[in-house]
Amino acid sequence: MNERPEGNANDDFATKAKARFDESVARIDGATQSKLTRARHEALAELAAPRPAWAQWVPATGVAAAAVLAVVMWTGGPSVNDLAAPEVASDMEILLTEDSLEMLEDLEFYSWIDLDEELSTEPENHVG
Repeated sequence: MNERPEGNANDDFATKAKARFDESVARIDGATQSKLTRARHEALAELAAPRPAWAQWVPATGVAAAAVLAVVMWTGGPSVNDLAAPEVASDMEILLTEDSLEMLEDLEFYSWIDLDEELSTEPENHVG
């Protein structure tokens, strides 16, 4: 009831195409039919023949190798900037890291230790 006109057109086309195909097959000479039949039987025999276990992995190996090659080609080698020497962090950068926040709380204590070390290493000047 709700058939679309396109459905009928497609059905007509499929019917006509099948009829022409059948006509062309009927017109094939005996030698060509024999070759096609032998080729079909050989192909079916190849499908039925057992393959080595490693043969199933050959396509996957090829795909994996191509993927690795693509990644290497796309990313390239390391750039010159990646190979540069790391910069030395300044005192302020060291103090501003998360691990050094406790150090900032006791900054006065650390400066006292530093001052005490300076005083203990100064030579004593005694006039005697």
